[in-house]
Amino acid sequence: MRCPKCQYISFDTSDRCRNCGYEFALAVDVAKLDLPIQTGDEAIGPFSDFKLSDLGDPSRAGRRESAPAVDATLAAAPISPPRTVPGSIDLPLFRDRTGTDAPLVAPPAVPRAPLSVRRTNPAAGRAAARVQVEEPELDLEAPPPVASKPEPAMVETAGDAQAAAPAGPRILAALIDGVIVGAISLIVLYLTLQVCGLDRAAVSAIPLVPFAAFLLLLAGGYFTLFVAANGQTIGKMAAGLKVVPADTTAPRVSLGHAVLRAAAYLVSALPAGLGFLPALVGAERRAIHDRLAATRVVKA
Repeated sequence: MRCPKCQYISFDTSDRCRNCGYEFALAVDVAKLDLPIQTGDEAIGPFSDFKLSDLGDPSRAGRRESAPAVDATLAAAPISPPRTVPGSIDLPLFRDRTGTDAPLVAPPAVPRAPLSVRRTNPAAGRAAARVQVEEPELDLEAPPPVASKPEPAMVETAGDAQAAAPAGPRILAALIDGVIVGAISLIVLYLTLQVCGLDRAAVSAIPLVPFAAFLLLLAGGYFTLFVAANGQTIGKMAAGLKVVPADTTAPRVSLGHAVLRAAAYLVSALPAGLGFLPALVGAERRAIHDRLAATRVVKA
């Protein structure tokens, strides 16, 4: 049961509301509104009962004529002007301003400048404007060219700048190297006899060709290692000479050229030693083995 006063819903059958204590006997019975059942074919909207097809219907026209007419006295009555607030109220928004277009708030006589262009201290700004800042000037002019002394032309190359070894030091160096190689050969011969258990008289018992080839390898190794290491054998160190490459761009004699120079000693010695004569005469003083190995002997 719903209370008609507080709309409280209860499920008991008492005569008084459990919420507000209202007596149900004092309530007025109101007829329940019986709503028609809709079938789904009704029009939807505020003008659902209005149809343009009913304008020519005489039954609908009779309904329009039965509408109450407007009283003639009310229609003839003049419309009173809008009520204005009396001027006794001294408020700017409630004053009598009928027929005027004056603004509610009067603007100032002189408009103020925007905040972005206002100056805090105009006098200081004028004084700062009078001060002229001296800007630094850049010296972009190039200095006058200085007359430089012409460098002397390099007529001679770096290899030609070193004087060729004279004949005397070359002969001295060859003698010293020959003595050293001969001493090494004698030592090898003595050690060979000692190992084989032979005396000096039995030297002919040693095979000549293999032993001579072994001695040539020792001599070639001596000249190759010293020339490739520093360009100087022991004899050339004593005579103040040095073997350099004929090509001036190479820093020193390579191992390949040193091996070729040591092997080319045989070419210089085979024709009765005539291959060594160019090392004693001529401007370049390059022997056959120097030309074949592309080397030259100069003063150290």
